[in-house]
Amino acid sequence: MTAERAMERAFTQSGQTLGMLSRERPTLVVFLRHSGCTFCRQALADIAARRSAIEVGGAGIVLVHMGDDASAATFFSEYGLGDVARISDPHRLLYRAFELRRGSLWQLFAPQVIARGLWAAIWGGHGVGRVQGDPFQMPGAFLVRDGRIVRAFRHAAPSDRPAYESIACALPIDGA
Repeated sequence: MTAERAMERAFTQSGQTLGMLSRERPTLVVFLRHSGCTFCRQALADIAARRSAIEVGGAGIVLVHMGDDASAATFFSEYGLGDVARISDPHRLLYRAFELRRGSLWQLFAPQVIARGLWAAIWGGHGVGRVQGDPFQMPGAFLVRDGRIVRAFRHAAPSDRPAYESIACALPIDGA
């Protein structure tokens, strides 16, 4: 299934499709790993810290996760993101449509990933939780406008930290 088609079938907790939201305004779509992942928690903290700049820049935010909606609402609320649009995708249909692959053992457990994970969990205060979803699923961040992907960041390692504000706002979108 194409990303464009998948966007029309992916519904947020309030019943809007991702395609609808992207026609209202540019939308930063953040695909998360499982909620127990230290890097998922770090990503939510990063998004929360940059949320106002992203929204002032004109973009909306949608969080895509593999868990159930009730658990996600509680989890995202811990980061001040409980009111952000979210899409539950336990079968990873949207992940695949956006060409986000499952990670290899090396991508997930390379020494630098382990080191960054320990740092983020302990010194960064992000901890570790229970796996909910596919622990091999790689994350990504996309800017979507009018039902089309106009910018993409696909993680090479789960420890990558994209510049969410730059993906969403930094460059003008000509003719998109």
